[in-house]
Amino acid sequence: MIYSVDVQVTAPVNDTEVTDRVRDAITNLFPEAEVEEHPGELMATTHQLEHFSEQLHKQEILDTARGQFFEGQDGDTFEFSLKKQAAFQGKVNFAVGKPDELGDIHVRVRVTDPTVEQFVDYLAPPTEDGKPIQPDDES
Repeated sequence: MIYSVDVQVTAPVNDTEVTDRVRDAITNLFPEAEVEEHPGELMATTHQLEHFSEQLHKQEILDTARGQFFEGQDGDTFEFSLKKQAAFQGKVNFAVGKPDELGDIHVRVRVTDPTVEQFVDYLAPPTEDGKPIQPDDES
């Protein structure tokens, strides 16, 4: 299935931070993103989340991811935040509660085709006993 999504990633760059390290935090999770530098922040755009999805599978945090995606859903978009330090290490760590002192990476995904629910099922499929449920497994 072909997906049509627009992904915008923003991250504050504080005076105490090295811009390239914040850029690396973004591109470690979204390697195909085009990153632009703006005063005090980086903004990146991409149309694919395959690498991000692979990380969710590898880290076995699909249920957590689904919860974050649906919690942040508004119509045809969903939003979530990630911890910068974890992203710099190439790990997905959702930012919940109070933002980190250096700020979090904010991700906004607009789904044009198919639906948000179908795209989330692709990105972070439902699980049973921690393993992704394949569509053909369902009776």
